[in-house]
Amino acid sequence: MAGWGAAEKQDKEGQTRSAAIPVTFAGTVGLFTPAVASSRDTAVLFLSPWGFEEMCVRKFWRILAEDLADIGISSLRFDYAGTGDALDIADKGNGLTPWQETALAAAAKLRALSGCERLILVSQGLGGTIAATLAEHLSNIDGIAFLAPVISGRAYLRELTVWSKMIDESMGLAEAQRQTEGVTVASLRMPDSAADAVRKLNLMTLDRIAAPNCLVLARPGRPGDADFARHLETLGPHVEQSAYEGYDDLVSNPTIAIMPTAAGRKIIAWVQSIAARPGTAASAGLVSPVAEPLAGDGFQETPLRFGTGNRLFGILCEPEGARTGATALLLTTAYDRHAGWGRMSVIMARALARDGIASLRFDTANVGDSPPLSGAPEQVLYSREQHRDVEEALTLLEQRNLLPAYIVGRCSGGYLAFQAALRDARCSGLITVNPYSFHWDESRSVDEALRFAPRSLETYGRKLLQMETLKRLFSGQIDAKSAILNMATGIGRRAARAGRRLLGAFPIFAAAQGPVLGGFRTLAKRGVDMSLIYSAHDIGLDHLHDQFGENGAGLKHFPDIRLTIIPEADHNLTPPYARKVYLREVREMGMRLANR
Repeated sequence: MAGWGAAEKQDKEGQTRSAAIPVTFAGTVGLFTPAVASSRDTAVLFLSPWGFEEMCVRKFWRILAEDLADIGISSLRFDYAGTGDALDIADKGNGLTPWQETALAAAAKLRALSGCERLILVSQGLGGTIAATLAEHLSNIDGIAFLAPVISGRAYLRELTVWSKMIDESMGLAEAQRQTEGVTVASLRMPDSAADAVRKLNLMTLDRIAAPNCLVLARPGRPGDADFARHLETLGPHVEQSAYEGYDDLVSNPTIAIMPTAAGRKIIAWVQSIAARPGTAASAGLVSPVAEPLAGDGFQETPLRFGTGNRLFGILCEPEGARTGATALLLTTAYDRHAGWGRMSVIMARALARDGIASLRFDTANVGDSPPLSGAPEQVLYSREQHRDVEEALTLLEQRNLLPAYIVGRCSGGYLAFQAALRDARCSGLITVNPYSFHWDESRSVDEALRFAPRSLETYGRKLLQMETLKRLFSGQIDAKSAILNMATGIGRRAARAGRRLLGAFPIFAAAQGPVLGGFRTLAKRGVDMSLIYSAHDIGLDHLHDQFGENGAGLKHFPDIRLTIIPEADHNLTPPYARKVYLREVREMGMRLANR
């Protein structure tokens, strides 16, 4: 059986994997991972969950696909219509039909690409419902894996409501800022007709399952999962049931998600046990497919691989007509996939294209669909290794005559944008949104900082005045020790700023230059167009004040830097008006750089 995780294999072989091969079909983007060992006459089709859960599972799917390839099994993963990188569709009241039709097209595409007639479906969450329906319309389905299946649609929608509130709370969103219309989680809204269809779902009413083998990974504390496994047994297939170890850690937050190692090994072993022996299929010998651009309203998008050994995956979005602006390089935030939080990057890229501005959004190494870089640390955030990824992205744009280019990033992506701009003179502009910091102390633990990320003092003060916060504090749901430590750190930081203002009266202290101020001076001398955007109470604004004084007074020495403060917005820019401000800044910089 394949070892768990690609990084282990790369260290032994000393080389980095190529990203999966992008393909387009039925208005969507798929990623085909061909078998690298002697091919079996079976391929795996991944059927994703929806929304926030899909963001969390994205990297897990890639690792599974790579391990399947190592045992001779090709696979395809894809976005449902209107989700991820797929073209948008109007909600015409068709329920889940558009997603089911995308899955049918994906199955046909996988068979054509792999040469395999036999398929195994690996699903999670709402993808289990799609899998059960798909099997009814296809022949030669050897097995279905149900990972954390949605058994009762009504219960699932109730769970999403709770999930949505927890996510919004973690971002510090006030109730008035939350998006509560319809079924909305992490700024992603399920089409109303799809939600209506989900509400009627009940997998316990299935009267047949068109697959001889099933695997059910049951979530801890959800007895309904085990009940579903027993129900499947009454329908005739051979059913294996196992605990979905690590499920909660996987879906809690894509930034700190831990890959479920034991569950991954179980899935690989189960697939290997039922996959057909080597047959006539030989995916390694098939002609590598070419992804045709997807044409939308005023734009066309081309999924592609680039970088050394095609190790990185991204989407190039270009105007339907002539280019009239510079090219935006849209970086990912933390471990969110390149589509962005709430599809923010997808929506922005297409809007920019309609204004004549091209863009490239991509996953850095070990994020989403880009494999890890051999020899790089497992934790890539705030790592020097990510600078190579941005360099290779700029090289791609240069090779395609898409310069000048400017880099756009939020949070950790904002930090990376600043650092990459310092290192690469091909960067003509820079937009950072709510960067936690512009300089990272490499002796500091990134993992610890991500798990206990502080908020601004204003945010803590506002939350403490809310009755709900007090209830959670006294019930132990809030880590009071970390919150108090973070508040003390914030108070200390402000005291230090006040001290620096006094010391600034003495030339010896006023002349002191840190790496951040030095970096800004370097960019200013190079004539790099710079825009800083912050939510009014974001913790990153405190760090800006550390460098430039209260209210960023020191920025007056950099007259070409634009500072934009968005009132009543969270770190992720959830309110629609906040995203409009963001888009406006990105659009205006693209136009300015083109006219230089």
